Amino acid sequence: MKSIAVPYKFSCLVVVLFSLLSCSSDNDEPNGTNPNEPENPGEVIDIPPGETLPSGSAVFHYEYTVGGFTKSLDIYYYLPNNYAPTTPVLFVFHGTGRNADEYRDAMVAKAQELNFMVFAPEFSIQEFPDGDAYNLGNVYVDGDNPTPQTLNPESQWAFSIVDPLFDYIKTLTGNENASYYAFGHSAGGQFLHRLLMFKPNSRIEKAVASASGWYTFPDETVPFPYGFGQSILSGSSLESLFSKQVIIQVGEDDDNPNSAGLRHNDYADAQGLNRKTRAVNFFDYCSDLASEESLIFNWQFRLVPNATHDFGLPCEYAADVLFN
Repeated sequence: MKSIAVPYKFSCLVVVLFSLLSCSSDNDEPNGTNPNEPENPGEVIDIPPGETLPSGSAVFHYEYTVGGFTKSLDIYYYLPNNYAPTTPVLFVFHGTGRNADEYRDAMVAKAQELNFMVFAPEFSIQEFPDGDAYNLGNVYVDGDNPTPQTLNPESQWAFSIVDPLFDYIKTLTGNENASYYAFGHSAGGQFLHRLLMFKPNSRIEKAVASASGWYTFPDETVPFPYGFGQSILSGSSLESLFSKQVIIQVGEDDDNPNSAGLRHNDYADAQGLNRKTRAVNFFDYCSDLASEESLIFNWQFRLVPNATHDFGLPCEYAADVLFN
């Protein structure tokens, strides 16, 4: 499946909301100071062309526009003081709480330690009002009942926002990397593993899909969104998907079948009755399929020790898997 090349334009306003962590005497940045910190960190700042983002924790506004289609997102970020053109870029995809700021904050200590940049886009309820628009990527008007007539143009998929956002981040940071890293937890894990399926040519270097509530199996006999059947994924090549560096991750104690928000129906429960079992079954199915079709399989499976479904420990564990 080819990705559509689309023109886009962006506007960027930065609302600088420096966290206590970035100015605390406990951080490990040089001298505990930020030389690029604006004089008024609460001010909305216009970023002139050619200027770079200030380091520390902040948020900027991003507008994705293709033709008459526009989506607005706040991008919560953290940049270490010593970030450079080769500093890795990590996208962090939040869960159903749409709490991108908290996910960003959960990665700050590891970003300082391992020297990577964090960008957590907020897919707000206002712009992406339900699971069809976020978890399922806005590929179909009704992702649970896909039809050719309700297939959205590829330029309007939520998945299609990520690579152009990466390009914009490169201009704001002077970054020279050709690819980026990605972590998604819970609904963000759902978003991320489907992004890899629907956008096989995305510039993701390595991804951790963590604690998804349920999965889209590469199974032609199961209808979308639980499988590839009756969707545009039907007949797609798995070579690119399985050759990507992907880690399927779940907490070793994320096994509550009655966990809030966990979907239960015949298709979801066929994957298992809790997130841990579903993650194991999804990985095993993909591994077996790759073996049957003699495909390179660069995926791994990881259990996060002592973790339930909270995103704190999985964030730290994923950072180590990606950068340590």
